[in-house]
Amino acid sequence: MRRWRDTRSRKGRLDSIREITSDIWDVIKEATPERRRALFGDVEYDWEHEVNTTSGAVSQRTRLLAAIAGAPYQPSEPNLFGKMLSALTINFEQFTFIDIGSGKGRTLLMAAEWPFPRIIGVELLPELHQVAVGNIGKSPHKDRMESLCLDGRDYQFPPDPLVVYLFNPLPAAALGVTVENLKRSLQETPRPLRIIYQNPTADDVLAGSGFLKKISSTHQYSIYSN
Repeated sequence: MRRWRDTRSRKGRLDSIREITSDIWDVIKEATPERRRALFGDVEYDWEHEVNTTSGAVSQRTRLLAAIAGAPYQPSEPNLFGKMLSALTINFEQFTFIDIGSGKGRTLLMAAEWPFPRIIGVELLPELHQVAVGNIGKSPHKDRMESLCLDGRDYQFPPDPLVVYLFNPLPAAALGVTVENLKRSLQETPRPLRIIYQNPTADDVLAGSGFLKKISSTHQYSIYSN
């Protein structure tokens, strides 16, 4: 298992077992009726836009796979997402937006309300990717949007100025691989970059990358530039 190899190389065997077991136990707890009801607490966005992006309507199998991969599904909150984009102070028309771990595509739909010329989601789990494709198909901005089903560590970044969005999509070891891929891409084609990292539990990976600098932060997110 790829996550096991990455985490063991970073933390060692025992801590890796503890981390992955904890994530699986969280999925088991979410199967209780009380927790399942709580997972639908973000449904207002779906009602308003007639889409399916809630964390509640996800099969137990996909929840388990997400936990094993170290990336439990949780959609972004609209108001906070708007605040994070507003903090970028860029010309959005010049940047491609990329969400690593895009799930059902809520962030893609919200990003389409801003003048990004291109919006790309990268999602590992086929169930979530297929739902995202359906949601994108309902959007009036669908010509600017796409969802790709692959591991974020394998994604080849396009040679455009980039806004990369991370809602804690990967455990630290896998995030480090993605950051290194991004570094190589920027070395090959220098260009502006902004990274929004929400719930930055592995902020040290970005801070220690050697090419990123933190330009803004709150207790909820960090913003980096190259």
